[in-house]
Amino acid sequence: MMNALRDLKALPRNVWVATITSFLTDISSEMIVYLIPLFLSNVLGVRTVIIGLIDGVAETTASVLKLYSGALSDKLGKRKWVAVVGYGLSTLAKPFLLIANSWFWVLGVRFADRVGKGIRNPPRDALVADSIDEAHRGLAFGVHRAGDTFGAFVGLGLAAAIVFLVQSGQTQLLSRSTFQVTVLISVLPAALAVLILALGARDVTTLTSSSRPILSLRGVDRRFKWFLGIVVLFTLGNSSDSFIVLRGQERGLSVVQVMLMVMTFNLVYAVLAGPLGSLSDRLGRRRILVFGWLAYGLVYLGLALARSGWQVWALFGLYGVYYAATEGVIKALIADLVPEALRGTAYGLHAAAVGLTALPASLIAGLLWQGIGPWSGFGPSAPFFFGAALASLAAVLFWRLVES
Repeated sequence: MMNALRDLKALPRNVWVATITSFLTDISSEMIVYLIPLFLSNVLGVRTVIIGLIDGVAETTASVLKLYSGALSDKLGKRKWVAVVGYGLSTLAKPFLLIANSWFWVLGVRFADRVGKGIRNPPRDALVADSIDEAHRGLAFGVHRAGDTFGAFVGLGLAAAIVFLVQSGQTQLLSRSTFQVTVLISVLPAALAVLILALGARDVTTLTSSSRPILSLRGVDRRFKWFLGIVVLFTLGNSSDSFIVLRGQERGLSVVQVMLMVMTFNLVYAVLAGPLGSLSDRLGRRRILVFGWLAYGLVYLGLALARSGWQVWALFGLYGVYYAATEGVIKALIADLVPEALRGTAYGLHAAAVGLTALPASLIAGLLWQGIGPWSGFGPSAPFFFGAALASLAAVLFWRLVES
């Protein structure tokens, strides 16, 4: 315990600034992100395939910027201000949800928000990696993910309280006015996050790749290339979490219960992210990541077989184990596999690999849910069976092909 506390106290300023920034940003984002599919379905009457399209297009188009923002930060040798611009753009986009009256509006806001995320995430992650030594890299990213996720927990709690109070306990379906109130309040922590990052973070002097062509992978460990390919395979079955939200409502959960379900997920994630990140420093990233992907497969199999709302709720809580074992650990693994001068590029490539696969993944999930194609007999269970199968295959391939 004393060693753990000492390690936490030794984490540098940038790790804590990035953590607080992500904490506030996720309060803002999570207040509305899980209400958006309910707003589309309950208020605008949008079908699941369109919901999948919105999530997929937003993530995929933003992913192109993730490629270039990370590489740009490598070329400049500067991370902070690229990240600040990204956070600022996401903050400016949110208020436009107040006037959304069609799914085109929602798509536009989601696109702008994800563009902001695409700009900010690779340089922010590279800034964290640049600020910490290899022996504590897993802990640093675990703490960052814990702060991010605890912000999500707080944001969801606020959203659930707003839904309950505005709708006077009538929470089976979401109303337009409730959604608008939640969006308005969510802008405040987002704006504060931008200020904290701008005033609190400090760029770290790093090697630059100014003489290297942008996005070049020359000199990158082949294990990183194998890893990217396996991530694409895994992500094809990792559709938007909006489908888990819809699964919960389809199995009988009210809007407030959905919010509490997602809070449970974030609490598990926040509690375990730091310890599992630190454990990866001692046991190796590979073991923890394979464990996380197998946990994902089991959770998705359970979601496919779930027969009631409480089962979806419990499984979504366990879903937090998968996130805690993978999100921060992957960031640390990437820093282990690539040279310092190419970290921004590597984070951008990873984010793009995930984001560019998000569109087909979400479209596939939407089509499977609606009973289109060879999985038509499974109904809403189909996308979860599909995800479980691909996660298991990805875990086996990663263990065999990416040596520690």
